[in-house]
Amino acid sequence: MGQGFGKAYEPEDGVNTAGNPSIHEVDGGRRHVLRCTSAAVALLMGSHTLTGHAATAAKGKPLGFTGVPVSSADALVVPPEYEAQVLYRWGDATGIAGAAAPSFAADASNGANDQLLQAGMHHDGMEYFPLDKNPRHGLLAINHEYTDDGLLHSDGMSTWTAEKVRKSQAAHGVSVIEVVERGGVWRVMPNSRYARRITAATPMAFAGPAAGHALLQTAADPAGMRPLGTLNNCAAGQTPWGTFLTCEENWNGYFSAADKPTPDELRYGMRAKGFGYRWHEFDERFDAVKNPNEANRFGWVVEIDPQDPAQTPVKRTALGRFKHEGATTTVSRDGHAVVYMGDDERFEYVYKFVSRDKVKPGGLRNNRELLDHGTLYV
Repeated sequence: MGQGFGKAYEPEDGVNTAGNPSIHEVDGGRRHVLRCTSAAVALLMGSHTLTGHAATAAKGKPLGFTGVPVSSADALVVPPEYEAQVLYRWGDATGIAGAAAPSFAADASNGANDQLLQAGMHHDGMEYFPLDKNPRHGLLAINHEYTDDGLLHSDGMSTWTAEKVRKSQAAHGVSVIEVVERGGVWRVMPNSRYARRITAATPMAFAGPAAGHALLQTAADPAGMRPLGTLNNCAAGQTPWGTFLTCEENWNGYFSAADKPTPDELRYGMRAKGFGYRWHEFDERFDAVKNPNEANRFGWVVEIDPQDPAQTPVKRTALGRFKHEGATTTVSRDGHAVVYMGDDERFEYVYKFVSRDKVKPGGLRNNRELLDHGTLYV
């Protein structure tokens, strides 16, 4: 562990030396006050009243399903009142129109080009977008947070190649699939005009106040406007105008920094070996010594239109750069978009963004720049 402003940090943690109280400390303080207040109230009420209250609470409604016993079986077990169906596994065909659907190879022999047409690894945040307001036919946007490269490749990481890096990057990102329910069974539609895969190498755009900033400029993108890819996509959100917000979380682990990281790199938890992905060995974008600004191009909320597979995903810089965990959007009473976001890092904060302009009817077409102007509260 390292030390920063009186706190103990794990090696992969960012080091926050700002001195501001984190949400953990604020929440802990409030909980302490509530506990003390509750104890005082309980003391004043007396034991007789408390006993009666406890007896009343014990008669609350049951959960409504049979409990599942603890098990070490390698299986998905649900209560007998429920049924589980497998819809979209790692390696399943995404159903992209005009693309030959590669079969999943159980020995992990599918190459990077196959993986571009298949479900990525480790699904996380997802949102459902009904087509024509149909609850049984719509689009499902799904995050693929990270990869287990020991399973992703036939011989794991015993040898390491550029092809393996490409496959690992292709197994990250987002899937948009078309799904339909018929006779109580959900399935992925093949040859869908909506289906797409977004990966760690997909061309994207920056928008908002940081777009084009010198710290976003690289040799490959001197204008600082065209980042490549999204990764470590954890929680997500859906906007009232029908777009998918995917959140770049622990992006720091994909970069190899110097043996002695800079203060800015330490702030975000960048280390010499990252999380061991080894992408930097064949993709210099992820070598922070050779390309120090590339890391700045991750840690954003990315807006995707699930109904337009040709749309370029946009990194909305007005929503801030950190280890995003979720982006929940609502509309205020006076019509402005409000986005609530958490930071997955310890000793950090929660955020609220309020748009300058009001939400307009008409989907993304009329709200294309709504998340580019506003106020970000910490």
